[in-house]
Amino acid sequence: MIKNKLIFGLLGLFLAACAIKEKSFSSTDRGILIHIPKNDSADAKTISLEVLGNALIHVSAIPEQAFPKDSSLIIVDPNNKVAFDVVEIGDSVKLSTKKVNAMVSLMDGGIRFKDKSGNLILAEATGGGKRFNPIEVEGTEGYTVRQIFDSPSDEAFYGLGQHQADEFNYKGKSEELFQYNTKVSVPFIVSNKNYGLLWDSYALSRFGDSRPYVQLNELFTLYDKNGNKGQLTGTYTSKEKGVETLIRDEKSIFFEDVKSIKNLPQNFPLKQSNVTYEGAIEASETGEFSFTLYYAGYVKVFINNELVVSERWRTAWNPNSYKFKLNLEAGKSVPLRIEWQPDGGSSYCGLRARAPQLKEEKDNQVWWSEMNKSLNYYFVYGETMDDIIKGYRTLTGKSQIMPKWAMGYWQSRERYKTQDEILGVLKEFRAREIPIDNIVLDWNHWEEDQWGSHEFEKSRFPDPKAMVDSIHAMHGKMMISVWPKFYKNTEHFKEFDNKGWMYQQAIKDSIRDWVGPGYIGSFYDAYSAGARKLFWNQIYEHYYPLGIDAWWMDASEPNVLDCTDMDYRKSLQGPTALGPSTQYFNTYALMNAEAIYEGQRSVAPNKRVFLLTRSGFAGLQRYSTATWSGDIATRWEDMKAQISAGLNFAVSGIPYWTMDIGGFCVEDRYVAGQTIYNKTGKENADYKEWRELNTRWYQFGAFAPLFRAHGQYPFREVWNIAPKEHPAYQSITYYTNLRYRLMPYIYTLAGKTYFDDYTIMRPLVMDFSTDKTAENIGDQFMFGPAFMVAPVYEYEARNRAVYFPSETQWYDFYSGESINGGQTLNIDAPYERIPLFIKAGSIIPVGPKIQYTDEKKAENITLYVYGGQNGTFNLYEDEGGNYNYEKGDYALIPFRYNDEGVLTIGNRQGEFKGMLKERTFNIVFVDQKNPKPFDFESEGLTVTYDGTEQTISLK
Repeated sequence: MIKNKLIFGLLGLFLAACAIKEKSFSSTDRGILIHIPKNDSADAKTISLEVLGNALIHVSAIPEQAFPKDSSLIIVDPNNKVAFDVVEIGDSVKLSTKKVNAMVSLMDGGIRFKDKSGNLILAEATGGGKRFNPIEVEGTEGYTVRQIFDSPSDEAFYGLGQHQADEFNYKGKSEELFQYNTKVSVPFIVSNKNYGLLWDSYALSRFGDSRPYVQLNELFTLYDKNGNKGQLTGTYTSKEKGVETLIRDEKSIFFEDVKSIKNLPQNFPLKQSNVTYEGAIEASETGEFSFTLYYAGYVKVFINNELVVSERWRTAWNPNSYKFKLNLEAGKSVPLRIEWQPDGGSSYCGLRARAPQLKEEKDNQVWWSEMNKSLNYYFVYGETMDDIIKGYRTLTGKSQIMPKWAMGYWQSRERYKTQDEILGVLKEFRAREIPIDNIVLDWNHWEEDQWGSHEFEKSRFPDPKAMVDSIHAMHGKMMISVWPKFYKNTEHFKEFDNKGWMYQQAIKDSIRDWVGPGYIGSFYDAYSAGARKLFWNQIYEHYYPLGIDAWWMDASEPNVLDCTDMDYRKSLQGPTALGPSTQYFNTYALMNAEAIYEGQRSVAPNKRVFLLTRSGFAGLQRYSTATWSGDIATRWEDMKAQISAGLNFAVSGIPYWTMDIGGFCVEDRYVAGQTIYNKTGKENADYKEWRELNTRWYQFGAFAPLFRAHGQYPFREVWNIAPKEHPAYQSITYYTNLRYRLMPYIYTLAGKTYFDDYTIMRPLVMDFSTDKTAENIGDQFMFGPAFMVAPVYEYEARNRAVYFPSETQWYDFYSGESINGGQTLNIDAPYERIPLFIKAGSIIPVGPKIQYTDEKKAENITLYVYGGQNGTFNLYEDEGGNYNYEKGDYALIPFRYNDEGVLTIGNRQGEFKGMLKERTFNIVFVDQKNPKPFDFESEGLTVTYDGTEQTISLK
């Protein structure tokens, strides 16, 4: 029998080898096409490798003979011919470019990427790691796909967009990729192993673990608080008099959407209650279990009598998720207790879990998507993270230079209710001499029942054109909120609907929103090219003639209805013009941004577009679009989570990101605190904390790519936070002025995002890649090449631990004292100051005091030069508001410092209309022997510069 098995095995190998020889692979114009001897219907049968650049390879796979004819929504084809070689080596084929080799097994299609020295960069899992399961939605056929890559134990992953669980390095972690208010999913990761991977799928996807979280009773044996099997105990205790405590069995803790919350006790006053879910859970296997907590209101979680989730809060209508892991033993009962204080009549709470990870997925890189026509990913090689992001933008599009005013401060509020109110706020900024460039008009400036009309309510905004003109006369810009939402009674809705370009489910179900009595409407289908043109035309006819400067694209997930389950969300946002919403679930914001960007450039081709959107996707940067982190909460833990969220979003290749400074949704105690303060004039405990929270958040926000405050009451204008003599006021205005004084530096960073594919907000690992400690630091970052920022995110903290990367020397911004790298120090952080440090070798241009970005030209620049190592900086300037830079109309002034103490100001390169021909540099030199604080008025060595090279000795 053994002999026969051996014979048949050898025969199988022989036949497989013959099959390879008969039909193995073929070359194409841009790569190779490989046909695999297929044993399983879930395996890949045809694989394509397409060379898009010397470091860019597109991999496609399908369990059929031929690929479908479709095109990518995210890829901008470089359309360049790249030389490559193809050679067969044994049972593999090697595809080679100048920078990488891709080895493909002709037996199973497994791919291994190597550098030119033969070092392995990335390898698909044994057998290729691909799985295909057929799926059919609304008559359209496709595949649910999974791809597994091997991942070494010391690998680190960054990117995936912006999420709120305060995770930084995604190695060993997982993330579900969908769009949600506060959650922006971008299927791109950058590895510390010198590559990036762009997953080309628009469907609901998962990274790190292909499985969904499930309800507790699907995974554990449950016991109530009395030890009875099959359920937990729910205890609902009301604070209202006369309401009896309710105790009931809970088969699971799943009250996470508008359907499942109906399973909460009906007619029970949740807002005035304390809810406890308690009992025990018993696992059927031993290992590490993953949990996701979904919450609105106040919540704590105890497992095994230990606090595993400290108190967290979100507003009732906008829940958040938080993830944690626990090791459990099979057959061992572990106490579970959830303490929940709902924060509204409709509030949400859920705890779900996943069993220990599948063996083939554990510790590896895993991608899963619900519905694709084929499996597609892009491998991007780079020696640095900047190289990798450059490759990503080669694939998905250049990031435009934002208008210069966008680098200044923006003031927003939910919401300015009248014309007088918005103008009065801008006048107050000017009267107080607090710099500002942009003021924002949020939603509901229309008549109450006219959402989508793009018209102003006359009683509150009697003359919109005069309002915008007045803002311009005060040297401000105005951004306006434009939603893809239309009430069904508006003429704009009817225009879309008559063409079949309006999503119908919300209309069929008579879904009413939260305004007044509630009105019925829906969202337009941004996947239709005709609908995108109409959307812009309506804006052009109604808003554009007013002279509005920028567009705020809210609810672009699209958020047709808050807090719905996934299946109903798909119904509400589809079917799309391209196919089922299941297939096109995540890319609405990208299509919506294209509508405005292409629309404005068609009518004003030389006026820079600026869009701000609440959602996004790979390629968003090519539409001059920034993203903000949505309606986050006003909690210290939420402020901290924005640091890692912003850093991972930056590594996702989209350089412009911002947040609501102070948080959007406000705890009742802060509102009550200001009410008490307004009545008594005394700073009570809650209002004291509110002021400090905002102070710390402004300190952090001044070093974000875009500097913007927004939120619900209490208002975020600095004088509404604290009076002029208060340290909160003084700190906020100090960092606002610092931001403006650094405008030559900041605008240079904006130029670099286009010309060098640069990233402004940078995790330490980007610049200190050989420092292993930096790989896991998600609460510090570099702001450009010079500044290391360490936000303070704990109440009443007056110091914090700061890590100083080992590859350089550092200087304290406030004293100029030097600090050796490679150590963690406890740094003072007084109320008024954020820990801030300068990297050795930095050259920082500081401009004049200004109230808005184009108030005056930087004729006099103080140039700070920090010794300790060589350094360079190329000062970038252009006209600030048009696209002439694309034609070469810009100027660079190169600075080079060698650590022998010599600064060279090179010949100016290029020119543009209105350029300064001469200017003065006041050079301030700082080194270990010459510590100097960063001072706007420091006197140094004065040099007059006329565009020709100069060499200056600084020692």
